[in-house]
Amino acid sequence: MDASNQEYIVIKAKDNGVQVIGLTRGQDTKFHHTEKLDKGEVLIVQFTDHTSAMKIRGKATVVTKYGTVDTDA
Repeated sequence: MDASNQEYIVIKAKDNGVQVIGLTRGQDTKFHHTEKLDKGEVLIVQFTDHTSAMKIRGKATVVTKYGTVDTDA
């Protein structure tokens, strides 16, 4: 995958303990990476050849090229 075509998103934690979980591509979707954020921390993440989805647990703001979403958790 060409790096210039990869998708980035920004996640800002609104509480301590927000979890960001990367999920793999392929026939079997698996967890492959996790990060834990504290209130105010920002993580910039990228979809890659290995990462097809991300799961976010906790209160956070997620910014993508499609818009901004606040989690309800």
